[in-house]
Amino acid sequence: MSNTRCLNGNNLSVPEYGRWTGFFMRGGSKLKVKANIMDEQMIRRTLLRIGHEILERNKGTENLVIVGIQRRGVYLAERIAAIIKEIDGHDVPVGVLDITLYRDDLTMIASCPVVHSTLIEFDVCDKSLVLVDDVLFTGRTIRCALDELVDLGRPRDIQLAVLIDRGHRELPIRADYVGKNVPTQRSESVELKIKEIDGKDTVVLLSRE
Repeated sequence: MSNTRCLNGNNLSVPEYGRWTGFFMRGGSKLKVKANIMDEQMIRRTLLRIGHEILERNKGTENLVIVGIQRRGVYLAERIAAIIKEIDGHDVPVGVLDITLYRDDLTMIASCPVVHSTLIEFDVCDKSLVLVDDVLFTGRTIRCALDELVDLGRPRDIQLAVLIDRGHRELPIRADYVGKNVPTQRSESVELKIKEIDGKDTVVLLSRE
């Protein structure tokens, strides 16, 4: 459940997103689907591979925890944890991280940003923590997530898993587990649509008309 925190009492102007009509509206601009990158089956196979890679690198699930970045990273994290349990037979704790108030452009995105919940009901200290997000772009979201995680404790190590790496990094951040590398132009956008929110699983490349 989300709540709204105002910075200066002004109302939030919320951008429109097409529900699933073949296009999206953002900031008054119409975005069209340029390419379908992943379908439901490909997403499932990719998450299965990432689950195996996490287990192999960490030699099992001991001291392993997973944290998803709000919003779609949370559902990816839950799916990866379920896959790991199917493979290894052990439950892996899953946490939820909202980085809104750690953003370096907070005052620029909206005067009244929508803040979702951070819910991590386990100690992150001395844990191998896998941070999960949907799309890795400039690296700024991940930097914010790292800042917040350090405020919560001192993990043994933090690993990054992303479904899509679209390049154009502005910070020295790289993913340890990548579902798919997708070359893009800066003006384009990569969007994950996920069943838990959008009613279907797909990844699309969007461009301005």
